[in-house]
Amino acid sequence: MLNKYGDYLIHQQWMNRALELAQAAGDAGEVPVGATIVDSAGNLIAEGENRKERDQDPTAHAEILALKRAATTLQNWHLNECTLYVTLEPCPMCAGAIVQARVGLVVYGVDDTKTGAIRTVINIPDSAASNHRLQVIGGILESACRQQLQAWFATKRGKRK
Repeated sequence: MLNKYGDYLIHQQWMNRALELAQAAGDAGEVPVGATIVDSAGNLIAEGENRKERDQDPTAHAEILALKRAATTLQNWHLNECTLYVTLEPCPMCAGAIVQARVGLVVYGVDDTKTGAIRTVINIPDSAASNHRLQVIGGILESACRQQLQAWFATKRGKRK
Protein backbone atom coordinates (compact mmCIF):
# COMPACT_ATOMS: atom_id res chain seq x y z
CA MET A 1 0.00 0.00 0.00
CA LEU A 2 1.16 3.52 -0.64
CA ASN A 3 2.03 5.05 2.67
CA LYS A 4 1.72 8.58 3.95
CA TYR A 5 5.07 9.45 2.39
CA GLY A 6 4.41 7.51 -0.82
CA ASP A 7 5.14 8.67 -4.30
CA TYR A 8 3.50 12.04 -4.90
CA LEU A 9 3.32 11.37 -8.64
CA ILE A 10 1.27 8.24 -8.03
CA HIS A 11 -1.08 10.21 -5.79
CA GLN A 12 -1.43 12.81 -8.56
CA GLN A 13 -2.15 10.11 -11.14
CA TRP A 14 -5.05 8.64 -9.18
CA MET A 15 -6.37 12.06 -8.15
CA ASN A 16 -6.38 13.05 -11.82
CA ARG A 17 -8.59 10.03 -12.51
CA ALA A 18 -10.87 11.06 -9.64
CA LEU A 19 -11.05 14.56 -11.18
CA GLU A 20 -12.15 13.00 -14.49
CA LEU A 21 -14.92 11.14 -12.68
CA ALA A 22 -15.90 14.32 -10.86
CA GLN A 23 -16.13 16.13 -14.21
CA ALA A 24 -18.46 13.43 -15.52
CA ALA A 25 -20.62 13.82 -12.42
CA GLY A 26 -20.71 17.59 -12.82
CA ASP A 27 -21.60 17.28 -16.50
CA ALA A 28 -24.54 15.08 -15.44
CA GLY A 29 -25.81 17.72 -12.99
CA GLU A 30 -24.27 16.23 -9.86
CA VAL A 31 -21.93 17.96 -7.43
CA PRO A 32 -18.58 17.12 -9.07
CA VAL A 33 -16.94 14.62 -6.75
CA GLY A 34 -15.07 11.55 -7.93
CA ALA A 35 -13.34 8.69 -6.14
CA THR A 36 -10.98 5.88 -7.05
CA ILE A 37 -9.77 2.94 -4.97
CA VAL A 38 -6.41 1.35 -5.63
CA ASP A 39 -5.10 -1.90 -4.15
CA SER A 40 -1.69 -2.43 -2.54
CA ALA A 41 -0.15 -3.32 -5.91
CA GLY A 42 -1.31 -0.02 -7.39
CA ASN A 43 -4.15 -1.50 -9.44
CA LEU A 44 -7.42 0.34 -9.86
CA ILE A 45 -10.14 -1.79 -8.29
CA ALA A 46 -13.10 0.58 -8.07
CA GLU A 47 -14.38 4.01 -9.02
CA GLY A 48 -17.34 6.17 -8.16
CA GLU A 49 -18.81 9.55 -8.93
CA ASN A 50 -21.63 11.39 -7.21
CA ARG A 51 -25.01 10.04 -8.35
CA LYS A 52 -27.47 11.41 -5.76
CA GLU A 53 -29.62 13.24 -8.30
CA ARG A 54 -29.53 10.58 -11.02
CA ASP A 55 -30.29 7.74 -8.61
CA GLN A 56 -32.47 9.76 -6.22
CA ASP A 57 -30.38 8.20 -3.45
CA PRO A 58 -28.99 10.32 -0.61
CA THR A 59 -26.23 7.76 -0.03
CA ALA A 60 -24.98 7.79 -3.64
CA HIS A 61 -21.80 9.71 -2.88
CA ALA A 62 -18.69 8.94 -4.92
CA GLU A 63 -16.91 7.38 -1.93
CA ILE A 64 -19.81 5.12 -0.95
CA LEU A 65 -20.23 3.84 -4.50
CA ALA A 66 -16.49 3.20 -4.82
CA LEU A 67 -16.37 1.39 -1.46
CA LYS A 68 -19.26 -0.88 -2.47
CA ARG A 69 -17.62 -1.68 -5.81
CA ALA A 70 -14.24 -2.35 -4.17
CA ALA A 71 -15.78 -4.76 -1.67
CA THR A 72 -17.55 -6.56 -4.51
CA THR A 73 -14.38 -6.73 -6.61
CA LEU A 74 -12.28 -8.04 -3.72
CA GLN A 75 -15.11 -10.19 -2.31
CA ASN A 76 -14.14 -8.70 1.05
CA TRP A 77 -15.36 -5.60 2.87
CA HIS A 78 -12.02 -5.22 4.65
CA LEU A 79 -10.16 -2.68 2.52
CA ASN A 80 -7.11 -2.40 4.80
CA GLU A 81 -4.66 -2.68 1.92
CA CYS A 82 -6.43 -0.09 -0.23
CA THR A 83 -6.05 3.61 -0.88
CA LEU A 84 -9.11 5.76 -1.50
CA TYR A 85 -8.61 8.89 -3.60
CA VAL A 86 -11.40 11.47 -3.53
CA THR A 87 -11.53 15.02 -4.85
CA LEU A 88 -13.34 16.50 -1.82
CA GLU A 89 -12.82 15.71 1.86
CA PRO A 90 -15.43 13.09 2.84
CA CYS A 91 -18.59 14.03 4.74
CA PRO A 92 -19.63 12.34 8.02
CA MET A 93 -21.54 9.56 6.23
CA CYS A 94 -18.62 8.75 3.96
CA ALA A 95 -16.04 9.06 6.74
CA GLY A 96 -18.04 6.55 8.78
CA ALA A 97 -18.19 4.14 5.84
CA ILE A 98 -14.44 4.56 5.26
CA VAL A 99 -13.78 3.64 8.89
CA GLN A 100 -16.17 0.68 8.70
CA ALA A 101 -14.43 -0.57 5.54
CA ARG A 102 -11.06 -0.33 7.30
CA VAL A 103 -9.52 1.66 4.42
CA GLY A 104 -5.77 1.92 4.89
CA LEU A 105 -5.15 5.36 3.38
CA VAL A 106 -7.41 8.22 2.31
CA VAL A 107 -6.03 10.81 -0.08
CA TYR A 108 -8.25 13.78 -0.78
CA GLY A 109 -7.95 16.93 -2.84
CA VAL A 110 -9.61 19.84 -1.11
CA ASP A 111 -10.86 20.45 2.42
CA ASP A 112 -14.62 20.73 2.89
CA THR A 113 -15.07 23.62 5.32
CA LYS A 114 -18.79 22.88 5.76
CA THR A 115 -19.02 19.10 6.20
CA GLY A 116 -15.46 17.76 6.13
CA ALA A 117 -15.29 14.82 8.51
CA ILE A 118 -11.74 13.58 8.02
CA ARG A 119 -9.82 16.62 9.30
CA THR A 120 -11.48 19.99 8.66
CA VAL A 121 -14.74 20.29 10.63
CA ILE A 122 -14.68 17.04 12.59
CA ASN A 123 -12.28 14.13 12.67
CA ILE A 124 -14.21 10.87 12.63
CA PRO A 125 -11.21 8.57 11.98
CA ASP A 126 -9.38 9.80 15.08
CA SER A 127 -12.44 10.12 17.34
CA ALA A 128 -13.20 7.88 20.29
CA ALA A 129 -16.11 6.49 18.27
CA SER A 130 -13.78 5.07 15.63
CA ASN A 131 -12.60 1.48 15.85
CA HIS A 132 -10.07 1.91 13.02
CA ARG A 133 -7.22 4.32 12.52
CA LEU A 134 -6.20 5.24 9.01
CA GLN A 135 -3.62 7.37 7.33
CA VAL A 136 -4.79 10.55 5.63
CA ILE A 137 -3.17 12.86 3.10
CA GLY A 138 -4.98 16.03 2.11
CA GLY A 139 -4.20 18.63 -0.52
CA ILE A 140 -3.29 16.45 -3.50
CA LEU A 141 -4.13 18.53 -6.60
CA GLU A 142 -5.94 20.84 -4.20
CA SER A 143 -6.11 23.78 -6.58
CA ALA A 144 -7.57 21.71 -9.43
CA CYS A 145 -10.13 20.11 -7.12
CA ARG A 146 -11.15 23.48 -5.65
CA GLN A 147 -11.40 25.15 -9.08
CA GLN A 148 -13.57 22.34 -10.41
CA LEU A 149 -16.04 22.65 -7.54
CA GLN A 150 -16.07 26.45 -7.58
CA ALA A 151 -16.66 26.57 -11.34
CA TRP A 152 -19.51 24.08 -11.10
CA PHE A 153 -21.23 25.97 -8.27
CA ALA A 154 -20.73 29.32 -10.06
CA THR A 155 -22.36 27.90 -13.19
CA LYS A 156 -25.21 26.39 -11.19
CA ARG A 157 -25.87 29.64 -9.33
CA GLY A 158 -25.71 31.57 -12.61
CA LYS A 159 -28.45 29.40 -14.10
CA ARG A 160 -30.79 30.11 -11.17
CA LYS A 161 -30.79 33.89 -11.74
